[in-house]
Amino acid sequence: MFNSCLLNNPQSLDPQYSSDASSATVISNLYSGLLKMDETGAVVCDGAESYTVSSDGLVYTFKLRQDIYWFFDKNDDDKTDEDEYFNVTAKDYVFAFNRLLSPVTQSPHSEKFLCIKGAEKHLNGTTTQLEGVTSTDDYTLIITLEYANADFINLLTTNAAKPCNEEFFLSTKGRYGLDDKSVMSNGSFFIRQWFYDPYGKNNILYMKRNSINSENNTVHPSYLSFSIEKSENDIISSFKKGNTDCFSSMNFDSSYNKNKYYYTAEKTITLGLIFNPSNKIYSNKNLQRALACSIDKKAVEKEINSDISIAYGIIPSGIKLMGKSYREQASDNSFDCYNSDEAIKLFNSAKKELGVESLSSEKILVSTSSLNSKYLHILSQQWQELFGYYIGIEEVSDNEFYSRLEEGDYSIALYPATADYNSGVAFLKKLDECPYVPMTAQCSQAINQLDRIDNSSEYVERFSSIEKQILDENCFIPIFYKNTYLVIKKENEDVVYDAFSGAVNYQNAKHYN
Repeated sequence: MFNSCLLNNPQSLDPQYSSDASSATVISNLYSGLLKMDETGAVVCDGAESYTVSSDGLVYTFKLRQDIYWFFDKNDDDKTDEDEYFNVTAKDYVFAFNRLLSPVTQSPHSEKFLCIKGAEKHLNGTTTQLEGVTSTDDYTLIITLEYANADFINLLTTNAAKPCNEEFFLSTKGRYGLDDKSVMSNGSFFIRQWFYDPYGKNNILYMKRNSINSENNTVHPSYLSFSIEKSENDIISSFKKGNTDCFSSMNFDSSYNKNKYYYTAEKTITLGLIFNPSNKIYSNKNLQRALACSIDKKAVEKEINSDISIAYGIIPSGIKLMGKSYREQASDNSFDCYNSDEAIKLFNSAKKELGVESLSSEKILVSTSSLNSKYLHILSQQWQELFGYYIGIEEVSDNEFYSRLEEGDYSIALYPATADYNSGVAFLKKLDECPYVPMTAQCSQAINQLDRIDNSSEYVERFSSIEKQILDENCFIPIFYKNTYLVIKKENEDVVYDAFSGAVNYQNAKHYN
């Protein structure tokens, strides 16, 4: 058995609707989809036995495995009785995609799948059936696209693309994914109990091995026990007491006993400076450029630890492209814009435009969950030495950080940019959609056109070009690439963590006492 924690109650276990990390963890253990991304970032078959893509990149044909089953324990006896399981078929995927792109569902993921033929019409409510997803028999699924999209394969690894059985969905009468009687498993585990009282304690979610699926796709743990906690501090406390086997975090406490724990780390976040567009002073483009050009990142690099690395570009090294880190294929060193003389000229131009002789001191808004602020003080020293004015640090909780951004109560902030799934397209799109990063229409258009690239090899050049555009606009000034961690007890192995969605998968997890 594995014991773990969820940060807050899962919002919904409906794959077509959910978007929070707790739901992602449960869903990744509850369901299987056509494809999945392995721990190396490679896309591999899951519920699909094989697939082909037409030469024009428009038609994806999937042959489904015939040994994956839906299971619902009707009598709660923890046994797979013959009337409690049946095959997953292509019709389950047809129904899932119809739901995903239905205006009734209001899925937060629907726009990512607009490349599917007829998706826009279906989402607008002008069609009753999605044209681009069909089945020719129970185990052959055909997805036809409106236009070729090389990132579509990555999209099919996300939770939104998991199947949904229509008969079971209708039987839940609007409760699908909201309680332990309104979910059915086609993955590694099924839900045995889900109890949550927002005013109480001892909130739990128990999962048991789906034994019928384990016969052909071994599931190692017999049981998963999740306690539902209200804060990361509660989870860390549980871990230190030995009550949980692993937890994910943006920060790793070096005080942990290294004889008992180990961790995996991947740079999935880019921390960058953003400026309040309503602030007269810090929306000035010459001032933004002056601050960017004044940062001697090579000097900063000497002072930092392995949790972060200097970011010259926008996309972090954790983003994979064709099985390799994007940053291995596109060095960001050429983006270094440090030039103190140019910075002073720009700073003086900014003051002239603003009609001021000097600037008052200011503070960078920083979430305590993002970064040890001592590294930002190095930047503050550089700015003070070069410009003669002080930019300090204001540390706040994560909740206050995002509340302040929404209210416009900041001048400069250190924003953590990331993606919902491992894709450069997803990373750039999420940054473009961020209301606090005002990109030009030209830059947004270049990002949107990434959907219409039909060959992954083109992404390196396109990504690099867009990174340069963002850097030239100074709407997001990258400072650090940041790790995300999975901290694990040493007696545990093969726990797989998707640092982008936040999902922790236990199918192959093993205990060694």
